[in-house]
Amino acid sequence: MLKEAASFITYDFLKLGHGSRLAGTIEFFGYDTAKIFLLLSVIIFIVSVIRSYFPPERTKKILSHKKEFIGNILAALLGIVTPFCSCSAVPLFIGFVEAGVPLGVTFSFLISSPMINEVAVVLLWGLFGWKIAAIYMGTGLLVAIFSGFMIGKLKLEKWVEDYVYQIRTGAGQEVFNQTFRERLQYARWNTADILKRVWLFVIIAIGIGGFIHGYVPQDFLTHYAGNGNPFAVPIAVAIGIPLYSNAAGVIPIVYALMEKGLSMGTVLAFMMAVTALSLPEMIILRKVLKPRMLGVFVGIMTVTIIAVGYLFNAIL
Repeated sequence: MLKEAASFITYDFLKLGHGSRLAGTIEFFGYDTAKIFLLLSVIIFIVSVIRSYFPPERTKKILSHKKEFIGNILAALLGIVTPFCSCSAVPLFIGFVEAGVPLGVTFSFLISSPMINEVAVVLLWGLFGWKIAAIYMGTGLLVAIFSGFMIGKLKLEKWVEDYVYQIRTGAGQEVFNQTFRERLQYARWNTADILKRVWLFVIIAIGIGGFIHGYVPQDFLTHYAGNGNPFAVPIAVAIGIPLYSNAAGVIPIVYALMEKGLSMGTVLAFMMAVTALSLPEMIILRKVLKPRMLGVFVGIMTVTIIAVGYLFNAIL
């Protein structure tokens, strides 16, 4: 139905010619905009209800009382149903450090939260099928768990800014006795709030994806990041780091790139770099991490993401 509506607007209402670049761009933009916002609304609402059972204080307690490696796994899993983008995950990251959660565990959360949140998984499923969604989710979890575990083993707490450990927050008032109706009201509010914060990023990303779909020659992309280029994955990661978008925003671009013939590993590496190594996130993290700690984090993440890209290019 959505595809037919996009086609009607493009060819019947706007009277654009079949096969033209502008028509392809408009049809792509209309169809993907409707589909993505529909999926976003439904999934954010459902996960908001789930999230209402796990307020920050409860989450901190769960992570603080487990063995560290188990904590890495739990933190990575919790990242799926917590903040929507990397920058909004940073305040909870600080809260975990304050509460005494091991540093490596907090990084597992920080990595997984923007990279494999529920919205990304559902949109990937809708655009590429469940196998690709499962591959991305599994890979993202492994990256978050492995990177957090490595950072924890390096014992780098001294490279966190001193004031972070000196902050004392209140115990927090957890609400366990909300009625289901109140949780639904919260979910409606949270869905509207998230959509208000991300709609422009999503629209811009879909617009970029539409432009790539309609105007960028396939030879241009395959020349610089195609299967024949041994440096395609590092190039994709380098391009992705300066960008800023949540996973929902970058997926339309990823979809357009894959249609142009880019390999799965290269596209996954690009998406991970955008969501987990964005420049704005690094700027915010610098306020709580000393330069050496930030450098270690970026280095481990970059090497891991590039390795994932090459691995999936080899096996897919």
